[in-house]
Amino acid sequence: MDKKPIKITKKEALKGNDGNKVFSIRLKDDIVVKLDEISIKTNRTRNELINMFLNYAVNNWELDE
Repeated sequence: MDKKPIKITKKEALKGNDGNKVFSIRLKDDIVVKLDEISIKTNRTRNELINMFLNYAVNNWELDE
């Protein structure tokens, strides 16, 4: 499977009401560290990044049978 990078632009505006559902997840420490690094570089929250990454994943997955 050919990997394509996710392109993320820097965010300028503050967060607002986005109509998303709220729930909790558990993440490994190394993933949180990487998310924090990307968050600093892009001025986006962890939540925004997780949503972007999940959106990409659910739209680009394949079943390996």
